[in-house]
Amino acid sequence: MKKLRFPRIVSDYQNKEKIILRDFLALERTTLANERTLFAYIRTSLYLILGGIGLIQLKDFENIKWIGYFALALSFFLIVFGLFRFYKLRKKLRKFYNEKDLDRIEEMGENIKNESDVSKLKKN
Repeated sequence: MKKLRFPRIVSDYQNKEKIILRDFLALERTTLANERTLFAYIRTSLYLILGGIGLIQLKDFENIKWIGYFALALSFFLIVFGLFRFYKLRKKLRKFYNEKDLDRIEEMGENIKNESDVSKLKKN
């Protein structure tokens, strides 16, 4: 069976230029934000697990036990959704990284560091 796909209005971005330091740092910030978002999904999922277990354990409130089970199911959904989004964005970000570009940026960083050392010596 053929998979049904919706037409894309905007095509995928293709990087045709060499990556510069500013762009590399922006990609790093985006990667860190992606990790931070994954941790937020995990944290929320753990809180829902704790709340769900707590509601299930209450003896006097048998009529709201379903909320505890719902919280457990929702926590499972959140962790799966968070992992899915994390890996999807990570795959998109990896398209922009090239080994040659990373080596060139490291060299640029060393040159900038050496230039700043020279400028400090000139000030003294």
